[in-house]
Amino acid sequence: MKVLFILIWIFTLNAYALSMNDLFEALKKNPSTRLDDIGISEAELNEQKVDAKLYPKLTLYGKYDNYSTPVGSIPLAPNTIFEMVRAGDAVGQPLGYNIYRMGGSFSMPLFVKSIYTLGEQSKMMKASIRVKKEMNVIQNEAILVGTNANLLYLQSLRKSLNSKLNSLKKTQKFIKIKVETGRMATAELYKIEDAMNQVEITLTNINIQAQDAYAQIESLTEIKLTHALPMQEKEAVTEGIYESLEPLRIKAQALKYGVKAEEERRWWPSLSAHGDYSRSYTKAYNNGDNVYENYGQVGVTLAFALYDAETNVGVDEAKIEQMKVQTQYEKEQLKTDALVRSMLKSLGLLRHSSQLYKKSVDNKRRLRDIAKVSYENGRMNMEDYLRYEDEYVTQEALLYQTQAQLWQTKMKLAVVYGNNIQEMVQ
Repeated sequence: MKVLFILIWIFTLNAYALSMNDLFEALKKNPSTRLDDIGISEAELNEQKVDAKLYPKLTLYGKYDNYSTPVGSIPLAPNTIFEMVRAGDAVGQPLGYNIYRMGGSFSMPLFVKSIYTLGEQSKMMKASIRVKKEMNVIQNEAILVGTNANLLYLQSLRKSLNSKLNSLKKTQKFIKIKVETGRMATAELYKIEDAMNQVEITLTNINIQAQDAYAQIESLTEIKLTHALPMQEKEAVTEGIYESLEPLRIKAQALKYGVKAEEERRWWPSLSAHGDYSRSYTKAYNNGDNVYENYGQVGVTLAFALYDAETNVGVDEAKIEQMKVQTQYEKEQLKTDALVRSMLKSLGLLRHSSQLYKKSVDNKRRLRDIAKVSYENGRMNMEDYLRYEDEYVTQEALLYQTQAQLWQTKMKLAVVYGNNIQEMVQ
């Protein structure tokens, strides 16, 4: 028994040793956070993919061709051909029906304007994803704080209801004595028992809500809580730009580069270099000799697209995609403006309500105590006494609920402004 008691004590101690910082640290290992890291890696690969277009492409090849008439294995100058014809069959001519080649080639862009523009786009898209990852972490941290605030509310409400239940049990004992001595009707006992049952039902519902909150925290941190964690505010919300909209704003800006790149593909010429070197073999058609030849060439190409329907459609598609994201950003900005104004006003109202509820709870507690004494002395009926009990608990519930709403409103604002929640809460 002693060993079991010690194990339970250690487990309880460890459970209460947890803090909000432990939840924040566990959140960093959550699969959703790892998914954001994968998204950043993908964006970095896209950036590298664009940069790779500026590097040369090198190719080694082997080739075999069969022709119906003798074909030259390399281009020949007219004077060379005349000399070979005059020599007759004494010289194997580099023309044959079967030609084998092996060699290497290269190509690379010297100047393609759209590649550099796409490079800028890929950088901004990566920046958008990085900011989105940070905002996702902040949002999940806010969920942890808001959920824990709700658990604190439920925990305080449970404590208040247990206090009411204990008070009702004391009154029940008093009523039983009265009923047994015939000084009170049995109906009074039924009334108090019904009131106690209602409290038990409410406590059960609170436990169900708490389990949902525990599951929410576990899904983000893989930590199984059995109670709410204490927390306090270290720093207030810092107002500023809407960081929650930055990923969308940066993405809209990045897509402008996408439109520009498509337009550059349409209107700007491209300059590229290319080269090839090969060694060929064939049996000369005039005398059957084995003929080996080396051949190489290097060149530069300036190309300008006179008409390309696919490119024209690509420009329109890029413009529509950019307009969609830009419009979505403007829509979210208007929505966030209204939401922030509402939450800032709500903060003041919630703080004021919290102060009023604290005073009201003190008053309701005093009235309940007076009502209990009055009922025991026969100066008040059961219904009126239970009404005072209910009003006291209801007022306490409103106080705890307001405090939870204060936390949750602050966290919503912190997400909008991109505040560091780990520095705000401990």
